[in-house]
Amino acid sequence: MTIYFYGADDVPYGCFSNFSAHSVELDGHLWPTSEHYFQAQKFIGTRHADLIRRARTPLRAAELGRDPSRPLRRDWERVKDDVMRRAVASKFRAHADIRGILLSTGDEEIVEDTLTDHYWGRGRTGTGRNMLGRILMRTRNRLREEELPGFRVTPVG
Repeated sequence: MTIYFYGADDVPYGCFSNFSAHSVELDGHLWPTSEHYFQAQKFIGTRHADLIRRARTPLRAAELGRDPSRPLRRDWERVKDDVMRRAVASKFRAHADIRGILLSTGDEEIVEDTLTDHYWGRGRTGTGRNMLGRILMRTRNRLREEELPGFRVTPVG
């Protein structure tokens, strides 16, 4: 079985969305959502990054982060996956309720069901890279190892 998610309000997997209302504490700041953190990192060390952190909603943070008039940090393409990994890991470590939801998915594939993003999700053709889903699955595996060091689940059958 594959678990598809997209909207932050979708039950029970909306918490997998970066727009979900789960704060993260990273780099000495409290970020309202992982989307706020991710988008701000495109402009680290600038006023624009702080503006994104203070955005009222994750949608507004995303809009500000995608503003083509603002130059991205030079190494963005190289670091964006690591930024996302940090945001996702921090979010699920900080919130036991959603950590439980992530861990409850077992070894199921997790896919961001978006038609518009072929990098972070599956994209219109369904053949996108699904990097957010991959990061969620990697985070799930790491959290499982942290909770039960040395314990591996072996599928039956």
